[in-house]
Amino acid sequence: MPTLSSRTVLTLDAAKEIMAAAEAEARKNNWNVSIAILDEGGRLMMLQRLDGAPPASVDVCQAKARSAALFKRPTKVFSDAVSSGRVAIMSLPGAVPVEGGLPLLAGGECIGAIGVSGVTSEQDAQIGAAGAALLN
Repeated sequence: MPTLSSRTVLTLDAAKEIMAAAEAEARKNNWNVSIAILDEGGRLMMLQRLDGAPPASVDVCQAKARSAALFKRPTKVFSDAVSSGRVAIMSLPGAVPVEGGLPLLAGGECIGAIGVSGVTSEQDAQIGAAGAALLN
């Protein structure tokens, strides 16, 4: 049998804890947002839309999280690149150039991502960072 590597995966219990931390940050600031947590392949594990969150935030938070998971970097990287004139970034399939998507890292591996939408992109990122911080 070939040698296989073992890897850390995002569990539902961990996703629930990350979601709770992100939701607590949103509620502390009275921000009505949608929060998505995806696995490393960009597939939805959890989604919450807080009361009063804009309907479009449901799709946007998932897109931000998917971008962060598949590219293994925060969506702020793409936002900063576009802001500095590197508009070719916008042609990358699945790259979302709006802050608020963060990879979930464990032991240097991307095990998933969190995406937030509903307030300013910086505030979305603050909420996501509160959830992602549980893994650091």
